[in-house]
Amino acid sequence: MQSQLNVYGNILEKCSMNPLTGWYRTGYCQTDDDDYGTHVVCGRVSNEFLKFTKSRGNDLTKILKEGDFWCLCALRWLEAYKYDNRIAPRIKLESTNIKVLEYISLEVLEKYKI
Repeated sequence: MQSQLNVYGNILEKCSMNPLTGWYRTGYCQTDDDDYGTHVVCGRVSNEFLKFTKSRGNDLTKILKEGDFWCLCALRWLEAYKYDNRIAPRIKLESTNIKVLEYISLEVLEKYKI
């Protein structure tokens, strides 16, 4: 797979190998046209976020625990941010795909930078 870029225009860095994340399960938040969820945000999940996403029909608690990094759907992250900005996960921007900028501004993302 061709290298993809992070939000700063540099080569995308690894998000997580344990648990193994990413659309391709490579550890990177890489994407393609078949990734309808646009799993491009490398976020550190909290219990509050896990409860929120479960309430929206996506129970991640069977595979994730608080503190894990995961390639999150851009629109799910944005939904959490708009619902209550305190539950939107903190983000590894160097591991977050530039594709996210089609949905969320860098200014907003940088407020959640780890």
